[in-house]
Amino acid sequence: MVLDEINKHSVILASRSPRRQRLLEGCGIKFKVKLPEKVNETFPETFKAEQIALHLAHLKSDAFGEVSNNEIVITADTIVWMGDKVLDKPENYDEAVRTLSQLSTNCHDVITGVCLRSATKRKTFHVTTRVYFDCLTEEEIEYYVSTYKPYDKAGAYGIQEWIGFIGVEKIEGSFYNVMGLPVHQLYRELVSFIKH
Repeated sequence: MVLDEINKHSVILASRSPRRQRLLEGCGIKFKVKLPEKVNETFPETFKAEQIALHLAHLKSDAFGEVSNNEIVITADTIVWMGDKVLDKPENYDEAVRTLSQLSTNCHDVITGVCLRSATKRKTFHVTTRVYFDCLTEEEIEYYVSTYKPYDKAGAYGIQEWIGFIGVEKIEGSFYNVMGLPVHQLYRELVSFIKH
């Protein structure tokens, strides 16, 4: 079975995100969590959309350091892209409210860049999901931010939380990508990475 081939390797998820950890577990892949050195998550101003996500996943991979034989290190970065700009993780309550007000009645792209690295090679890919929000009232936005405190989430929301249930009208693409890891594509890419 293909899963057995993956699990013969020492897979390392270099991410502190509990959502990414749960998603990778859901694939049946055995892995350890090891965090890279602190990464300066800056990117050239000329970069757009998937260029940013791929660049940041690459930086995290480099920050991990040496990769031993039989190890495969996975790094990832998810951004929210709307109106030709990145909507970062909000730093405080007011910023989260402003971000969600922007998302209301609009669509945006959630882009995850992923880097796979072994001792001898590296592969990067990205997945984009388009998310459409219905109209969010001021009260709904304030309730969500006060209750869920989405300060660790790009775009100031988690689709798997209350705001996703009541606010997301539809998506085009991978739901799990919006949570932070495009596990369908990651599984396929891991199989290819091991075979070639």
